[in-house]
Amino acid sequence: MATLPKKNAATGETAGQGFVYLPLIAGWLVPGAGHFLLHKWMRGLLLAGSIVAMFALGLAMHGKLFTGAQDILDLLGLVGDLGNGLLFFIGRALGLGAAPVQITTQDYGSKFIVVAGLLNVIAAVDAHNLRTGRKES
Repeated sequence: MATLPKKNAATGETAGQGFVYLPLIAGWLVPGAGHFLLHKWMRGLLLAGSIVAMFALGLAMHGKLFTGAQDILDLLGLVGDLGNGLLFFIGRALGLGAAPVQITTQDYGSKFIVVAGLLNVIAAVDAHNLRTGRKES
């Protein structure tokens, strides 16, 4: 069983590793960035490509970006959309995904966007686990 380096409780840093939450935060804000910081170039490129492609396909299908929480399903959609990090905020700033869902492809597009956000969160947590040593390559 591997032993983890000692953690300084006051600063949240692990001895000799620097700020261990940087890949988590960077990976959430920009898809694949957490893996790029860890020099996992191929994994970061695959994750970034798939997340951005799913987000773009969702918007191309006129999917909805959730902005409020009128009911529980909208709240879950908003949480999934927020997982896209800066992609969500840029999309909202540009006014994308604001139209109400009227046809089936728009609903599929909304699901693509939510799944892209959830995949981005999983990728960011994976980068954090690689950084802290809980996972190896």
